[in-house]
Amino acid sequence: MVNCQAEPEKAMVDETETQAINQVSFPENRSVEFVTGQFEFEDHPDFVRVADSLSDKEIYLQKPTYEAFLDMAAHAEADGVELIVISGTRNFMVQKFIWDRKWENSEEETGMAKARDILLYSSMPMTSRHHWGTDIDLNNLTNSWFKEGEGKIVYDWLTTHANDYGFYQPYTDKSLNGRNGYEEERWHWTYMPLADHYLEFYNQNITNEDITGFEGSDLAPQIDMVANYVNGVSVKVKNY
Repeated sequence: MVNCQAEPEKAMVDETETQAINQVSFPENRSVEFVTGQFEFEDHPDFVRVADSLSDKEIYLQKPTYEAFLDMAAHAEADGVELIVISGTRNFMVQKFIWDRKWENSEEETGMAKARDILLYSSMPMTSRHHWGTDIDLNNLTNSWFKEGEGKIVYDWLTTHANDYGFYQPYTDKSLNGRNGYEEERWHWTYMPLADHYLEFYNQNITNEDITGFEGSDLAPQIDMVANYVNGVSVKVKNY
């Protein structure tokens, strides 16, 4: 016989646990310089280095992001799933290095074509969520890896449990979410208890005309980077 009263009780417990996890202090470090990545995260007091056992190189995250990741990684390990951070905070200069390299190596003939090609998976400097110390790339940087074998196990675990720890996939399948911007990134997860505040501040203080300092930055207004890419996120992230 089914116990019809058990499910509401469980739902109340789950909701309470999630609310406790999401209670993060309002970030006092919000500024134009911060949300556009113009600071040194290695020396910033709000950032901490990810343990070598949980990363594949030297990576930094904001402390609340990292603490939530540690809890999530411990749960995953108990379930036989390994989570490895392969990218975290990237400031303006790091993102500029990535962008400039791709710009120089692009075989597209026009600046707009170069930009559109790079923007499939990489952000313009000053527009990346990775500036904020809230976003992590996990395990592998190809969607195909997450569709079979070990990668599918990891992705299935994340889609089931990551939200409980405050982590959401910002760039989901566009055909299912009706969003603009980057292609799907199954490896990219954002810590919404912090990231939500930074996106709000970004939208209030940054315009396309503010995006500058690298090859192709003059195209930001025409592309409408803020509307189409900075805010080109999943429904769950928009509605958080």
